[in-house]
Amino acid sequence: MNRIVRTLYNGTGLLLAGLAHAQPATSTNRGSHSTSTATAGTWARRDSRRSSITSPQGHVLIDGTLPANAPQIEANIRALGFRLRDVKLILNSHAHFDHAGAIARLAHDSGATVAASAAGAKELRSSSNDPDDPQYGMATHYPAVASVQVVADGAAVRVGPIAVTAHYTPGHTPGSASWTWRSCEKEQCVALAYVDSLTALSRDGFRYSDDPARVAAFRRSFATVAALPCDILVTPHPEASGFMQKIAARDRKHDSAALIDTDACRAYAAAAEPRFEARLAEERRNAREK
Repeated sequence: MNRIVRTLYNGTGLLLAGLAHAQPATSTNRGSHSTSTATAGTWARRDSRRSSITSPQGHVLIDGTLPANAPQIEANIRALGFRLRDVKLILNSHAHFDHAGAIARLAHDSGATVAASAAGAKELRSSSNDPDDPQYGMATHYPAVASVQVVADGAAVRVGPIAVTAHYTPGHTPGSASWTWRSCEKEQCVALAYVDSLTALSRDGFRYSDDPARVAAFRRSFATVAALPCDILVTPHPEASGFMQKIAARDRKHDSAALIDTDACRAYAAAAEPRFEARLAEERRNAREK
């Protein structure tokens, strides 16, 4: 196992009602090939919505699931042998309740710094009560995060040897951000990408096509994601990228190479872009029929 950086996928389940609930962490660790060191010590449940990156100098947590999950998340961190206060940084993909709801509590209890994109920081401070969000008025509110550090597009945040780079990928929300980092053992490294949702979901009556700048930004996000350094793709909703199937294949084959797919980010963007264009076409068609 890589002594420098391990990636952990911790337990959040999905109820049939669509509400995430925290579950005790379940180990899916297999193998000792160098590519497994990027995901060695992986802890997973179906539809995990929280990821963490660890180092001897402190840990980075990405996303925070539902507000009610905070105690179980903290219990899982301790169950993995880590101290909560060693979580030094909490990053966010987008500021909806199922990915950011527990962040305020986790930051308070750990003392960690919270960081996000510029628009994401605004959304976190407002408890996702942001009129610019396509889901404004339908998104569930959660405890606001009072203090959020803004990470510029293309800038890196660091905890010890961990350097995580922000990539602004607006669309799903104005503040959507994706994060990349490298995990190395000796001279062999893999690039990991935690890529935000690329779905165009909105409240009734919202039209992306009413705002050309928003449309252009969303289209740039597809290009950004396609160009990311990306040996292993992880997404806030793992089923969107087939992550859990890759874990299963790794376990079945006893080969950590099953986790690596250098085309994964390109494929993820390529699958999402036509859906967005279809949404725009539908909006234009509906406008003509009125």
